[in-house]
Amino acid sequence: MTPISNFHTHTFLCNHAIGKPEDYYKQALKDGCSALGFSDHCPFPDSTPDYWPNIRMTVEQASDYVGWVRNLKNDSSFPVYLGFECEWDKRLENWYRDGLKGRFGADYLVLGSHWITKGNIHDYIPDSKSAEDLIIYTNQTIEAMKSGLFAFLAHPDLCMAHERKWDNEVAACMKAILDAAKDLNIPLEVNGLGMHKPMCRTENGLRYAYPIDEFWQMVAESKARVICNADAHDPKDVIAHARKAREYAKAFGITPIETIF
Repeated sequence: MTPISNFHTHTFLCNHAIGKPEDYYKQALKDGCSALGFSDHCPFPDSTPDYWPNIRMTVEQASDYVGWVRNLKNDSSFPVYLGFECEWDKRLENWYRDGLKGRFGADYLVLGSHWITKGNIHDYIPDSKSAEDLIIYTNQTIEAMKSGLFAFLAHPDLCMAHERKWDNEVAACMKAILDAAKDLNIPLEVNGLGMHKPMCRTENGLRYAYPIDEFWQMVAESKARVICNADAHDPKDVIAHARKAREYAKAFGITPIETIF
C-alpha cells in the first residue's frame, strides 16, 4: 500500500490510550507511513481551573514526551513531528504560544474543540443538547481558529457524538465553522477514531458518532482543505484508522492534504 501520513496520535500519557511513542512509530513504519505527528493531550499549569487533568499528561511528564518524540525524529526514515492537542480557553493563549510552542518546542498544535468554557467550568460539548451551548461551542471554536495557533481542527463534528439530531440549527453552526476554516485556510479533519466508537441511533437509522455525512457533504461542496487522521489511542490503529478516514473522504470526492508542513 502507498504510505500515508497521520498527524493525530496519542500515547499512554493521556490516561485513556496505550503505548509509548516508540510503539506507534514501529507500527507506522510497518503499515506504511509517509509522516507521523504525535499530538497527545497537552499539559496545563496546575493553576488552570477545571482543566480535566485526568485526560492529559502533567507539565512534568511533558519533558519525557518531548524527549521520546525527539529521539524518534532523529532516527526515523520518515518525518516525525512533535505536537499537542489543545482545547481552547482564551485565558490559556499565552500558555499555548509560550509554553507548548516556546518552552517545549512543539512543531504544531491541534485544536481539539471538546469543551465549552463557562467561567471556570469546561463542559463536554457532546453531553449538551441545548442550542445556546451549541452557539457557544461554535463561537469558541472560531475564536480559537482565529488565534493562528493551530495547524488543523480535529473532529469538527464532535458535537454530534452523543446522538444530537442534525437540524437547521446544527447545520447553521457547522456551516459557520466550515466558512471560518475556509477563510482562515485551516484544514478540517476527518477523524478515523469516530468511526470506531459505538454507533449512534437516529430517526434515519444508525450513523457514526462522527464523521457526520451531512457535514462532510457541505465540506466537499465548499472545497475547504481537509486532512485525514487516525486519532490513534492504540498503536495498531495509527495508520489503519487514517486509511479508514481517507476511504470516508473519498466517498465524498474529497482529496485530503498529506502534510501540514
